[in-house]
Amino acid sequence: MKKIASILFAIAFVLSACGATADAEPTPIPSETATPVVVYITATPQPTLTPSITPTPAPTDTLEPTITPTPEFTFPAVTVNKQAHCRYGPSSAFLHAADLYAGDIGTVRNRAMYSQWLYIKFDKLNYFCWVSPSVVDVVGDVSTLERYEPNLQSIGSNQYGPPQNVQASRQEDEVTITWNQMEMTADKDRGYLIEAFVCQDGAYIWWTFSYPDQFTTSYTVKDEKGCAAPSWGRIYTVEKHGFSQPAEIPWPAP
Repeated sequence: MKKIASILFAIAFVLSACGATADAEPTPIPSETATPVVVYITATPQPTLTPSITPTPAPTDTLEPTITPTPEFTFPAVTVNKQAHCRYGPSSAFLHAADLYAGDIGTVRNRAMYSQWLYIKFDKLNYFCWVSPSVVDVVGDVSTLERYEPNLQSIGSNQYGPPQNVQASRQEDEVTITWNQMEMTADKDRGYLIEAFVCQDGAYIWWTFSYPDQFTTSYTVKDEKGCAAPSWGRIYTVEKHGFSQPAEIPWPAP
């Protein structure tokens, strides 16, 4: 996805410079309609290592080669511990995918790239979705799983295009994003999704926010100087079947 490669390259510098902790919570600009989901980037995904090849001695006339069985990998198992939502992305700002109930079971397949959410195949569903780790009990080591960033365009089909006339302006440490209303039928309308990387209190953070319907067309977020990587963002139209292509937010520099 656009700019992700450069962002990942810069994160290693950001982490050492910022020293953010997952327990800290930034103070968002107040919103009367929705609460943003903020996740501090506290670790850089490790590259997948190519396993080294161990030479095998050539067989001789007197010794047969010994075959050591390799344990079969088992995905960590989960059991839902409370009624919850499963979503199409790794924060509560993303579109609802399914209802979960205590006792539902499944297996964890991946971890989120920028949050602690888990990508799970539940036995009762014929598709995968994301949940917060707080709503499932896990048996197994999820740290062995690869990090994964969802492709939102692979989810259903969105008959509406991306938001139009997307603008952004800065007033000191506040960035206000505006766009034209996307007219959607009441049945399909699921509003908008904003995904961004912003700098707050010296920490470079992944910020997700959503409006539940089409009628609010502006949003203000705190964004400061002091991070090694530039802030940026994108916005999607959301309808009940899925996400539009993203529109890039022309982010003003601090």
